[in-house]
Amino acid sequence: MGSVVTHVEEYDFIVCGGGTAGCVVAGRLAESDPSLRVLVIEAGQHNEHLENTQMTGGWSQLFDTDTDWNIVADEGAGINDRRVKLSRGKYLGGCSGCNGTLCIRGTKQDYDDWGLDGWSGEEFFGYMRKAETFHAKEWFNDSVTSHGYDGPLHNEPHDLAPISDLILKSMVSKGMPLDHDMFSHGENPQGCGHPPRTVHQGIRTTGADFITKNNQRPNLTILVETHVDKVILETDSRGELQATGVRVIKPDGTAARLSARKEVIVSGGAYCSPNILNRSGIGARADLEPLGIPTLVDLPGVGRNLMDHLIVFMFYETEKPGLTNDHLVYHGDAFKTTYQLWKDEKSGFLSTFPFGAFAYARLDERLADSPLWNAAPRLPGRDPMGLTPRQPNCYGGPKQYDQFPVDGEHAFSMIAELFGAQSRGSVTLRSADPLDKPKVDCGYLTHPLDLEVLAEACRLGNEIVMEGKGTRDIVKGSWPPELTHHTNKTREDWIPYVKDHATTCYHASGTCAMGKADNPKAVVDEELVVRGIKNLRVADASIIPILGGSHTQMPAYGIGEKCADLIRKKWKLL
Repeated sequence: MGSVVTHVEEYDFIVCGGGTAGCVVAGRLAESDPSLRVLVIEAGQHNEHLENTQMTGGWSQLFDTDTDWNIVADEGAGINDRRVKLSRGKYLGGCSGCNGTLCIRGTKQDYDDWGLDGWSGEEFFGYMRKAETFHAKEWFNDSVTSHGYDGPLHNEPHDLAPISDLILKSMVSKGMPLDHDMFSHGENPQGCGHPPRTVHQGIRTTGADFITKNNQRPNLTILVETHVDKVILETDSRGELQATGVRVIKPDGTAARLSARKEVIVSGGAYCSPNILNRSGIGARADLEPLGIPTLVDLPGVGRNLMDHLIVFMFYETEKPGLTNDHLVYHGDAFKTTYQLWKDEKSGFLSTFPFGAFAYARLDERLADSPLWNAAPRLPGRDPMGLTPRQPNCYGGPKQYDQFPVDGEHAFSMIAELFGAQSRGSVTLRSADPLDKPKVDCGYLTHPLDLEVLAEACRLGNEIVMEGKGTRDIVKGSWPPELTHHTNKTREDWIPYVKDHATTCYHASGTCAMGKADNPKAVVDEELVVRGIKNLRVADASIIPILGGSHTQMPAYGIGEKCADLIRKKWKLL
């Protein structure tokens, strides 16, 4: 465990946010030179004694408590005025301690589409590899060159419940060939496979592992339960703004100033990073002036371009025992036995996350009868969502039933996930109070194409379960039966269900988007430096300009690795 600050000191680098990317940046900087002084500031508590951040199956117990930022989005017009809970990990390691553990990198084309120097798919896949130590299993046909083998992030394929093998068989029969490691090599837009998980030897690995355990260093300090109010900006001898430190709110409610000799790195995530910039006077003047915050740098892109992956659940029951894992947790007093198994051996249900097999799919042929799809504008070689044939339209796989099945009941679910969403949301300040939660408008399904494509993805997911060779004979029923039990329903039949049930996949990104100098909406440049300010960078999923077909965990690790290299290059620490 890093030492805890008890008084104000000066550091070389201050990292604002001890989440996934922030821990990577701090850890890599600290290992570069033992004479450097690196500080990580985390709003939540240390994860050292938070068992549910280490026990993979304990993830949901971290929500709705003080280990959750407890952000709730505004009512969404595209989702029938529903409000979506946007849970985020509030402790050292951040969302890497409560996410789905999936290492899904997307396709290389996703990053090529950013069109930014140093961020091509080939280059960025290298940074994601750098973070990991991959552990293969005998049954897994891994793409050896697609993995890293000496990073702090330990991952491996999951052994799955029997239902997942049946779903894989159904996916293959519906036109998605088996490609075990497709979510690592990034070359296949249509197929099914097994994403590795950030779990090894029964324990979840997180971003915090980059600065704790075997990677703790005397030159790195961890300051927990401390909120970053704002970055301190001063004018240098040339009249240019530069970051010189941060103002924080300590656990006792008092404020303190911490100085940075070299750089400040903001790593608060897609919801909190734009708010830190806004409180610092960096953002859209129209947003800041009503709150009495002087605008030091007018950057209209701060807090805009919010993207996420929308998912929809479809639930199914089976009378055949032994296919699903619910009997290991929800039947009788099974949980007590399961928990003790994890405590004693770090094995069993709680050493896993309840995701099964997965698939990417292109929907071109299925949408060929859609007037909206056919009439939508498109660039040469791309579909209306801006995707090439090398990028999937949707993604899906079975997930845990949310109406926990008790004795004698066995259930599973399929999820459909939308890629290439055209809808955008925003993150703004509610007030200038640093302890106030962000105001989030997700913008879900406000673009008609998103609704059209996601409804078709749900239709396909249901067909996989109800018609696929592996599962068509084992489904007893479904919910809602008027849709998911039948395959003769049209895309239009699915639209009301999608609007009522679409929810977040917790992949928020884009609110401090990276872009070229001529992009007026860009917040940071290709080196992650905030426009118009020296020695200030942003490093987390908020810098993603276009959200592709990845879960944001591996890109967050890659962004942290890339940012650390950029900083080390500038300060000649390589």
